[in-house]
Amino acid sequence: MAAAAAAPRPEAEEASEPPWALLGRRTDGEVTTKAPLAPPGLAGGKPRGICSRSYFLVLMVFVHLYLGNVLALLFFVHYSNGDSSGPGPGPGPGAGQGASPEPGPADAGSADTAPEAAPAARAPAAPPAPTLLGAPLIRLEGIKVGYKQKVELIPNKIHDVKTLSLKPLLFEIPNFLSEEECKLIIHLAQLKGLQKSQTLPTDDYEEAMEMIEVSPMDVFNLLDHNQDGQLQLKEVLTHTRLGNGRWMTPENIREMYTAVKADPDGDGVLSLEEFKQLHLRDFHKYMGSQKVKVSDLVRNSQHTWLYQGEGAHQVMRSIRQRVLRLTRLPREIVEHSEPMQVVRYDQGGHYHAHMDSGPVFPETACSHTKLIANETSPFETSCRYVTVLFYLNNVTGGGETTFPVADNRTYDELSLIQNDIDLRDTRKHCDKGNLRVKPRQGTAVFWYNYLSDGQGWVGELDEYSLHGGCLVTQGTKWIANNWINVDPSKSRQIQFHQEMARYAQEELEAQTEWTVDKSYKNVHVEL
Repeated sequence: MAAAAAAPRPEAEEASEPPWALLGRRTDGEVTTKAPLAPPGLAGGKPRGICSRSYFLVLMVFVHLYLGNVLALLFFVHYSNGDSSGPGPGPGPGAGQGASPEPGPADAGSADTAPEAAPAARAPAAPPAPTLLGAPLIRLEGIKVGYKQKVELIPNKIHDVKTLSLKPLLFEIPNFLSEEECKLIIHLAQLKGLQKSQTLPTDDYEEAMEMIEVSPMDVFNLLDHNQDGQLQLKEVLTHTRLGNGRWMTPENIREMYTAVKADPDGDGVLSLEEFKQLHLRDFHKYMGSQKVKVSDLVRNSQHTWLYQGEGAHQVMRSIRQRVLRLTRLPREIVEHSEPMQVVRYDQGGHYHAHMDSGPVFPETACSHTKLIANETSPFETSCRYVTVLFYLNNVTGGGETTFPVADNRTYDELSLIQNDIDLRDTRKHCDKGNLRVKPRQGTAVFWYNYLSDGQGWVGELDEYSLHGGCLVTQGTKWIANNWINVDPSKSRQIQFHQEMARYAQEELEAQTEWTVDKSYKNVHVEL
């Protein structure tokens, strides 16, 4: 019988048939070597073992599903109720996302519900805390010159952000504005009315100068950059343009020396003894007596300011949102910064190389936080952490933005003047700068005016951010500026936003008007 028995079928094939399919399969009237199994309840059949392969697989599937459901239920109960009374320091996952319903009146006295939860939910909303509290300021990475990164400034529209230099950290964004948006900004500026950009010293500046008591020795040490005990022409040039507004040349300095008899030996160098015989008022008096031509000014342009807050034109609001996405700075900082400045340079217009911000010394306060912090410093500066510059038209001739020392290996202020060639002079030597950006309608460039302090806040002034507007040789040049103001003192900046949030909570519309018309009214500090 064993010889006549059919060979057993492969296991895979066997598993494809019902267990009782083998019943009655015989060879020569005998049962096959593999004992057939009868279905349950089949008379005369032997019950199938509970550990058979098919039965075991089905059982394991149901066991795993059951255990999975139990574990899921336990996790749900734990995160829904357990964290409210647990020792954890904060809310559990799902907090604030509507995972658990707000307790109703019937639940207010429940032992499982925190008694203070219901009143807190009904309390009036407090002014939102500025998101900058305790958070570092984000800085974009330049990677390398020419590197491009993609950003979505407008929904479903990708912009290229190209690195132009690493010192300063400078980027270019083509097509930031559309042609229609550029024309609208120009139109709004013309409706508002433009005024001459003030660069000559004001009465407030003269009064502040008289309040400061400094000895001739202190002034000499300040001017003596290389500390050699003598004042060369270029050392004097680096400081005579800060407040006067007139662009001085070596020839102008020699003429001034002659007028006030500052250099008896006529060598163009002032010794300490010669300097002690001078009176600073004589210099100011001489400068005030000179007739200043437009071409002699540090800046030759016209400008106005356009509001971008609540109630402003939709395009102006949209641009601010794009700047917010581009810089990735806290919303409070961007929205409480200066309004947009629109500038027109006619043919012959220029702006000699300068920095948009300045170092903050103990005698200096930031313009935007001075009133809030109740500072009494005699000098103030516009603490502009970021500059975003928009080109509003294609310039027929000239009008580039120059960065004379971009990506220089070192920075030395005296090295800017060599052999009577001043790299900061954008009327004569704009072509000698390290980097020039050609104005193209709709393109934006932005850079950081300060370095990082290494802890996510504003550090020292980035001297490589020196820049200027080249001479417009033909046509007209229109640009706009968005400056993002941040105080190098983090505590003052936080205090500023806390006060702004409090004012906004009390009277939003009135505070918006105060922000623009009072805080930044007639404030344009030239550096």
